[in-house]
Amino acid sequence: MYRYFSVAVCFIIAAVGAAAQSSDSMQNKEQARLENSGLVMEEILDVPDTIPQDLLEKAECVIVVPSMTKVAIIVGGSYGRGAMVCRTGASFDGPWGAPAMYALGGGSFGLQLGGQATDLVLLVMNNRGAKALLGSKVTLGANMSAAAGPKGRDATASTDVSLRAEMLSYSRSRGLFAGVSLEGASLRPDDDASAEVYGRKLTARQIVLGTNIAVPPSGRRLVDLLQRKATRNTSAGGQ
Repeated sequence: MYRYFSVAVCFIIAAVGAAAQSSDSMQNKEQARLENSGLVMEEILDVPDTIPQDLLEKAECVIVVPSMTKVAIIVGGSYGRGAMVCRTGASFDGPWGAPAMYALGGGSFGLQLGGQATDLVLLVMNNRGAKALLGSKVTLGANMSAAAGPKGRDATASTDVSLRAEMLSYSRSRGLFAGVSLEGASLRPDDDASAEVYGRKLTARQIVLGTNIAVPPSGRRLVDLLQRKATRNTSAGGQ
């Protein structure tokens, strides 16, 4: 009897250990994704023909999705996970705050073959767009107006597309950087991933609008970069 009891205890300990190891692995994966988001944003802002400075300074939030995968065999689709960082304050006019994890998905029909990984950067340009993203899933082009963003350090933000769109989108693939249309793609808070980053359950709304949410070490690169590159919110609502 004692022998059977010992064997049972060993199985329980092994199961608990495996569960803990799996949890640690998942947490490390999400932290690495957040760290990589900072690296991608840093690399994109370092290229000569990049996101216009005036648009970055007007953005309420920035979403980075590293290595979004597009795979299509007859029916196309794309999926990626990343992080959103918003300016703090009720009007999104303060310093950049703590990051919340997000997931992006979309599909397109067509005779396509092959797969490709693409880095995405999305600029959320007004309060309405920022607040919409803190709720449930939004569909770009339906719940939120989105457009391919203009590029170039000296480009002006006074173009019609920049003034009308709630979100501007950019992509980098195989070294090429350009605005990209994400019409029909969906964005949603990835609260499970955020829980793995912060070590406790937090919604995107709690993270972005909260006043006592510290930036995790894995998110410091991204947040510090945005704070250096776009310290003040120069949009009409942020001045």
